[in-house]
Amino acid sequence: MNNYLPRSRDLLEALVLILVALAAGLSLNYQLVFKSFAGLNPVVVAQPTVTASDDSVGFPEPVDFEDLERLLNRGYLLIDARAHQAYRNLHLSGALSLPLGEVDTQLADFKTKVPLNTPLILYCNGFGCPDSFDLGMRLLAEGYTRVLVYEGGFPEWRDRGGMLKSGDAP
Repeated sequence: MNNYLPRSRDLLEALVLILVALAAGLSLNYQLVFKSFAGLNPVVVAQPTVTASDDSVGFPEPVDFEDLERLLNRGYLLIDARAHQAYRNLHLSGALSLPLGEVDTQLADFKTKVPLNTPLILYCNGFGCPDSFDLGMRLLAEGYTRVLVYEGGFPEWRDRGGMLKSGDAP
């Protein structure tokens, strides 16, 4: 029985340590926890402020599915950053194709069709796909002033029943 008491005491000490760590973590991250349980995207990327003397161009801002319709009604243009073949197969209705892999060859033509003051929403293959963000950084550096990234991308749009189209650009 002597062997059993130290084990239960060790387990009790481990449990107390876990509870203290949990309490400390929750107290430091309570806003993140509440946003997660409320169904909001808890990940927020700090956006740098750009001043007239600042050479940086900032970052594309994230947008979620719930905001897309409102933004599209306000004149935002959808840009598909996926490969052209994926765009041809299926894309969000109304989107233009500007694949990240072909941006060097297609950017000049894109800029003649889409003025720099056009607000843009870029998307690719969902949350794990960095192409829309990388393309957004490039477009901001080229002078586009309002660039958003739809992080859920094509998969979320499709899964939520958004309108899709096949074929080349409208």
